[in-house]
Amino acid sequence: MVRANGAVSLRELARVVQTSEVTVRRDVRALEAEGLLDRRHGGAVLPGGFSREPGYPQKTHLAAAEKSAIADLAAGLVEEGDAVVVGAGTTTQELARRLARIPGLTVVTNSLLVAQALAHANRVEVVMTGGTLRGSNYALVGSGAEQSLHGLRVTKAFISGSGLTAERGLSTTNMLSASVDRALVQSATEVIVLADHTKLGADTMFQTVPTDGITRLVTDEHAAADDSTARELDALADCGVQVVIAPLGLVAEPPPVQQAPPAAQRRPTLPPGGAPLPGQRRPGAHGGPPTRLAELGAPRVR
Repeated sequence: MVRANGAVSLRELARVVQTSEVTVRRDVRALEAEGLLDRRHGGAVLPGGFSREPGYPQKTHLAAAEKSAIADLAAGLVEEGDAVVVGAGTTTQELARRLARIPGLTVVTNSLLVAQALAHANRVEVVMTGGTLRGSNYALVGSGAEQSLHGLRVTKAFISGSGLTAERGLSTTNMLSASVDRALVQSATEVIVLADHTKLGADTMFQTVPTDGITRLVTDEHAAADDSTARELDALADCGVQVVIAPLGLVAEPPPVQQAPPAAQRRPTLPPGGAPLPGQRRPGAHGGPPTRLAELGAPRVR
């Protein structure tokens, strides 16, 4: 499975082979000792994971349900009439499919997949960067892409990557992709990272966004269920990142394209000091460390 997908989670391995995660963890440790794979928090990757990036076909099958849940929740952070940037990736592609149902948006992207998902959206303006096509993830990179972002200002940036740690922030395996992603986030007031549990605790070659540059993380509920990734979430929250956990299988139907939803039905963004989103951390009542909420059936996070 690691050879086919580039990476795999312990939870998925346990489900496929119908055994416990404890047994899977032991076997993964033995395979690492033989040099066949590298362990990561909550999963495993092929050796050389700092520089190796799975291709698009492999990434589409990895944590697909989790990416869908993350995209559903992230779409609720976007209001009618917003101007946003959306980076390249399979999770951001899922987000774009949901943004197509929100009228009045302007979406700036360097991803052909994001642009394709929005191509036939009614009342959504798509602005693409220039640049050179990187075929492995269908993204435009290079100086042309970066220069086209100079002077741009938007409300939110939605970005993904190959790994996320509290110590180093968001990272990716490709230098050109990292450089364009940095230009994307520099144009935004708020930086929102979309990362499923397989990316938490993983550290790759090129830093994209340092931890103090991340406003919010949207991840899936499996990240809270595993001890190692839950500790990473705690560390990220301690660094000031607002952690939002997307429950699996409980998603809201987005508004139709033709008609804007009434204001009372919109899923609001989180203003400073406002009410948290489902599963989001919030500071303690007496200035203590942030705590997580358990809502919409999501498991309570430690």
